Amino acid sequence: MKLPMTTATSTEETERDARVAVLPVGSFEQHGDYLPLITDTLVASVIATAIADRYNLFLLPPVTISCSHEHAGWKGSVSISSRTLAAIVTDVVDSLAHSGVHKLLVVNGHGGNYVLSNVVQEASVGGPKLSLFPSSEDWTRGREDAEMVTSSHADMHAGELETSLLLHAMPEVVRPGYASANHEAESRPHLLSLGMGGYTKSGVIGYPSLGTAEKGAALLESLVRSAAAHLEVLGESPVGR
Repeated sequence: MKLPMTTATSTEETERDARVAVLPVGSFEQHGDYLPLITDTLVASVIATAIADRYNLFLLPPVTISCSHEHAGWKGSVSISSRTLAAIVTDVVDSLAHSGVHKLLVVNGHGGNYVLSNVVQEASVGGPKLSLFPSSEDWTRGREDAEMVTSSHADMHAGELETSLLLHAMPEVVRPGYASANHEAESRPHLLSLGMGGYTKSGVIGYPSLGTAEKGAALLESLVRSAAAHLEVLGESPVGR
């Protein structure tokens, strides 16, 4: 499967005339020995593409580098500042308005992009304009619907959830080794100061051995359903197709 990304023309988007755009935001950071650096971008893009397809929304290309500072020191991990990420999303919002699209669903695939919450809050002061997806509740519901064993806390990075989603959507990018790569770090009180390196040598915190394509498919379907509530908050009536 190729990277999920829009190939629509301007004419096709004119005909679609969507009122809501969907922006996947990923990252470029280590995910152990078996998942690619672009994992979070793939995760965000797979989810965003499925949502845009179900509800006939305007799919944007992904933001591929974001705030991965906790992964500093691992070969290949690249970050931009939180100020830059906030500016990118804000500029996208302003640019969309020029083409008549005034609402944006931001699909975040990387937990370290804390600044996105502030961007959404600030943009929506005058009324719902942006929504950040998935929320922690959406992820929890997705795990339950997919009958995953782990929690978001225990399985925070390169674990059951991410491995399952990629085994379903893009199995060719998953390398061997995930079945023996589990690493537990339940207590991480100084993660912001010490980064991932303070709690894992492999770069993994989670249980990738539990990942399956079937769980990934159920997770994705659950998230697509959950997105409908975010569209309703934005004042839209989501109609699946």
